[in-house]
Formats: sequence, structure tokens, C-alpha cells
Amino acid sequence: MDRTSVFVVFNPRESDVNVLVMNTQYLNLKNGEGALITIRPFEKKDEDYRHAVDIVNSVWVEYPDTVEEWKESDEKRAKTLKWGRFFAEVDGRPVGFANYNQSLWLNHPGKLWVGVNVRPEFRNRGIGTALWQRLSQEIEQFDPLRLLTSAREDYVEGVRFAQKLGFTERMRDWESRLDPATINLADWERYAQRMAEQDIEIKTVAELTSDPNRDRKLYELEWAIDQDVPSPEPPMKAPFDEFQKVWERTNLVTDGWFVALDNGEYVGMSNFWLSQADPNLLYVGLTGVVRSHRKRGIAMALKLRGIDYAQKKGIGEIRTWNESNNQGMLGINNRLGFVRQPAHIDFVKEIRAERPEDAELSLVDTSEEELAAETVSSA
Repeated sequence: MDRTSVFVVFNPRESDVNVLVMNTQYLNLKNGEGALITIRPFEKKDEDYRHAVDIVNSVWVEYPDTVEEWKESDEKRAKTLKWGRFFAEVDGRPVGFANYNQSLWLNHPGKLWVGVNVRPEFRNRGIGTALWQRLSQEIEQFDPLRLLTSAREDYVEGVRFAQKLGFTERMRDWESRLDPATINLADWERYAQRMAEQDIEIKTVAELTSDPNRDRKLYELEWAIDQDVPSPEPPMKAPFDEFQKVWERTNLVTDGWFVALDNGEYVGMSNFWLSQADPNLLYVGLTGVVRSHRKRGIAMALKLRGIDYAQKKGIGEIRTWNESNNQGMLGINNRLGFVRQPAHIDFVKEIRAERPEDAELSLVDTSEEELAAETVSSA
């Protein structure tokens, strides 16, 4: 299965700092060079969104975000999820950014994604360490169990910084890129023929609007696939109403979301997300097939439909990520000519030992969702 997972990276290589002043909102530090560093909270205003996106884009140059994407993500975030962001300023200029957030996918108040970013020209001044100290203080309120972050393997400073803070590698995802124009789809027509021979139909979600249970079926299909996608923590099932927010996302490509059907049963899918910063770029969201229908060429047929879509839209590049041991999907992508890029490393930091009560902690109650799903499946 493909799963796009791009997370904020630890990138600075830092020196030690001395704390001078601290209160509930601000942390002022002074490094050996005498420059005043101020740590302040992010505010949900246009200026701070611009500063945050600019800093992150200066670190993740190949993965640009936009202010509009960040605002939309904040607007759609589940109300039960806690999150926080901080800036590091030098002489009033934001030059570093740190964040934490809970995740429905993790569904535990003590498991959080964290990240620290510092502009390249401001590294080695203690800024990343200052941000990390403030971030660590803030998340103590959640009695953290584990923290997760990610860094690209060739971002050597980021990898070292994560390791310095006690993070250890959990898994790696290979990034792969494809220029759709390099594929001659006529050479792959046999997969469409195999689908026809098996009575497997491939339709877009737009073509499935007449199915009154489409959204619920897509929700259950994605969950069935997700459980087999390698991840640094076991995935949890998000509530159906949160899944429904997918239709409100600006980046969603509805005519590039393909579903494989076997006599009306949803058995596979592959979808795209558009980069707002680069309309020439598509990210693969999720490609996968339920266990009962694997090794029948369905995943390849879905990928080929996606490439056909990209060619017709004049898209210049498709990007995807696969766990390093996911030989099935890596093999498909290799055959299609995807070019492998540096791996993204998922890191985990253990904060405390698990307790019996951790098994009962959650951010959402999915029992009603499971009951509703059972009702639909039995209808």
C-alpha cells in the first residue's frame, strides 16, 4: 500500500543555551553570541500563518506548503485534538518554529507528533534547543507516553538532533517520484483486460455518487487497507464524521480517486492529493486492496488509472511513500519506473512506561462508529 506521510522535521544542529527569563507565555534566552532569542506562542492570525509556512518551507524546500492549506487543516481539525505551536524570534524576527499535535490516527492523549524547524541561516545558535525546551514543558500536561517525529535521511543535522534528544528510529519510508509522461500506457493494457476478465470495475468516487452507502463503504475500505499499512504506531479507526470532512478538502482530487469494485463490493482504491503550492505535482494518498482480492493485478490497474489521469491533466510529477519492507507496492512502483528518493525516517521517543490504564485512554469513542458500520455491512 502507498501512504503519503510527510511530517515536520527536526532540522537544526544546536548548541546549549542559558535560560534567562521564563513565564507562562514567553521564554527569553541568550546564547554565547549575545543575541536575544524570544520564544512566543503562535497566534491564529494571517501574519503568524505566513511566518510559520515560510519557516517550514525554508527547511522542506522540496515539499512546499501554503497558508491556505494550513488554515484549512486547522479549521477541519477535530475539536478533541490538542495542539500547540511556538516561534523563536531573533530581534523580533521569527526564525524558528516548533509544534505538537495529537492525532485521531494514534487516538491516545499521550501520543503526540512533534517537530522543530529552524531557518538554515539561523542554525547553530541554540534556537532549536530553546524551542525543544519550551515544547517539552508544554506537553507535560498530557502525561506523554511516546513522541513521534520524522526526518529525511539526508537531512543529516535533523537526524542527529532527533537522536541527541533521545529519539530512536522506528521505520523508514522510501519516497518515489514518477514523471507520468514517461509511461506508454499501451504497454500496460493487459491489466485492464485482466480486470474485465475478472468482472472488476474501476470507477471514480464521482461515478459512485448514486450509491447511497458510498461514503460509509469508502470509510470501511480505507480502514481495512490502513490496518495493513506499516506505521510507527498501530493505527486507530477515526470516527466516520471526521472521515466525511475529506469532501471539504481543497486538495482532494475527486476525479483522481479510483475505486475497484467486485459485484458492487469496494475492494481496492487509489487516490491523489493536489499540491496547492505546485499545481504540477500530485501526491498519492492511499493505494491498496483488501486481503481477499490481492495478487490479482488490481493494485497495478488502479495505479495505471491514476497515471492515465495524470497524463490527461498534464501533471509533471507523482510522488508516493512506501515502507522500506513493503515489497509488494515497492515492486509495482519500480516496474512503473518510479525513481527512488532518500528515505524518510520515523522516530519515536519513549517518555514513560505504559500503564494498565493506557489501554483505556482514547481521544474519541469509536464504539458507535463500529456499530453503525456493522449495520451497513449487514444491510
